[in-house]
Amino acid sequence: MPHDHAHHVHTPTTGGAFAIGAGINLAYVLIEAGVGLAIHSTALLADAGHNLGDVIGLVGGWIAVWLSTREPTRRFTYGMRRASVLAALANAVILLLVTGAIAAEAGSQLADPAPTRGLIIMGVALAGIPANGVAAWVLAAGRQHDLNLRAAFAHMIADVGLAVGVAVAGLVIAFTGWYRVDPIVSLVIAAIIIAGTWDLLRQSVSLSLDAVPASIDAEAVAAWLRALPGVDEVHDLHIWALSTTDTALTAHLVRDDAAGDSGLLSCVTAELRERFGIGHATVQLETRETAHLCGLRPEHVV
Repeated sequence: MPHDHAHHVHTPTTGGAFAIGAGINLAYVLIEAGVGLAIHSTALLADAGHNLGDVIGLVGGWIAVWLSTREPTRRFTYGMRRASVLAALANAVILLLVTGAIAAEAGSQLADPAPTRGLIIMGVALAGIPANGVAAWVLAAGRQHDLNLRAAFAHMIADVGLAVGVAVAGLVIAFTGWYRVDPIVSLVIAAIIIAGTWDLLRQSVSLSLDAVPASIDAEAVAAWLRALPGVDEVHDLHIWALSTTDTALTAHLVRDDAAGDSGLLSCVTAELRERFGIGHATVQLETRETAHLCGLRPEHVV
């Protein structure tokens, strides 16, 4: 069963982007959380908690990039590229857990708000705009082809908006003394985090369960394979993610003469990579006679 060995390889630049983003965010989290505790601001603590989730996610992405460069072994025959999917899933779960803690604290503060310092809140929040902006810029390259990079980039952009919201809350507190705006903003931040994290959670769970990546139309792949010269039937077609950037495929192609076209396999694997971004394709050719004996031919059999 010939296959195509071509696959996407993470570059050091990708790992470096995660490292730089994590470093910038960790420094800001320490400052924001320290000030938030000192002046009793749940809005700053909420934003710090969200940024801490981002740091954990970025570190997880960094580790996943490193693991993806490890060579396959007899036990891990695909290597450890699936670590990037697990990192994306862990990132989503951690963010939701942190958000729950933020919402609980904000709820208690809403009933009995603690006095806080509006101008300090505004100043610290405004400092987060360039910090998250730089991190987003570093992560921008390659985000279209990597779920981890795309998620991290989206978080950094969202953090810029959240920082603006916290700064506005600080301004309101400074000029009106209405302390309840602090936990209200915290709850708004929690809602935004949940909305932004849901898609990441859904995609990472799907990839963990070997679903077809959202960027690939499985029906289009099947139709293209069936339309190949001499192909009468396609069965046992599976498409799944090896990582957040690599996709694999297996399929059985039925032809009148399975050995009649020596160039078919190389053409199929090259075109699958070019047309659909499927870099690891394994294709088995069968004749009509051998197809009848294939136990994997029925659609309900995996």
